Amino acid sequence: MEKMTIKAVKELLAQITTADDVRLKALVLDERKGVQQAVGAWQKKQMRQQQLIAQYETMSQFEQAKQAQGFTAIAGIDEVGRGPLAGPVVAACVILRADHQILGLNDSKQLSAARRETLVSAIKQNARAIGIGEASAQEIDELNIYQATKVAMQRAIDQLPIAPDCLLIDAMELPNGLPQEKIIKGDARSVSIAAASIIAKVYRDDLMAEYGKKYPAYGFDHNAGYGTREHLTAIEDYGVLPIHRKTFAPIKQS
Repeated sequence: MEKMTIKAVKELLAQITTADDVRLKALVLDERKGVQQAVGAWQKKQMRQQQLIAQYETMSQFEQAKQAQGFTAIAGIDEVGRGPLAGPVVAACVILRADHQILGLNDSKQLSAARRETLVSAIKQNARAIGIGEASAQEIDELNIYQATKVAMQRAIDQLPIAPDCLLIDAMELPNGLPQEKIIKGDARSVSIAAASIIAKVYRDDLMAEYGKKYPAYGFDHNAGYGTREHLTAIEDYGVLPIHRKTFAPIKQS
C-alpha cells in the first residue's frame, strides 16, 4: 500500500484529538523522519492543551468554592491604570457563564496585545454580564488613587445588567455590603478576575489610543499614559493636559 504523503499526514493529525486514536498509533509506527516530526509536533500541542486545561481548572477553584456555598452570580473584578501619569483608572467586572471555558486566561500584563484581543472575544462569548467603570484623573487627584480605584470598581459593578451575589476582587475590598473575597494576585489565580483584568486592559488601551490621536506628541497610543521619556519630554515642551494626574510625580513638582 502506498504511504501517505507528509502533507496528508499533517492533515490527518489535525483531525485527531486523542492519543488512543488508532490512526495515530499507525502513524507512530511510520519511521519516516517527516512523519515522526509531525507526530512529535502533535504530541507537544496536545501536551500544551492539557496544561492549559489544568491551569484553567486550578484558576476556577475560587469560583467553584463560591458555587458550592450557593452563590450563582459570582463577579470577578480587577482594575488597570493605577500607575500612569495620565488617563483614568479603569475597572471591569465579569460574571462568567456556568459552562465557561476560556483557555489561556491570565493576568493581562502577562499577555501580548494580540492575545488579549483574542481573549476579549472569548470572554464576551462566555460571560453572562460585563461591566466597566472609570475614575477620571481629576477624581484620582481629589480622592487619591486607592480610593479612586474603589470608585471605578463600584461603577463597574453598577454597570452590570444583572446583580452579582458575590465578588472576587483582586487585592481590594469594597464597602458595599456584598459577600466578597479579596484575592492577592487574583488576576493570575482566578478565571473571573483574569477575565476582568483583560477586559479592563483592552478597554483602557483603546481609550488611551484615542487620546494619542488627540495629543500625538505625548505618545499615549503606545505608552498608555505611563511616564516614558517621550511622555515626560512632551510635558516639558507642551505642558500638562486636562487628563494628567496633577498629584503624581513628577507632574506635581513641575
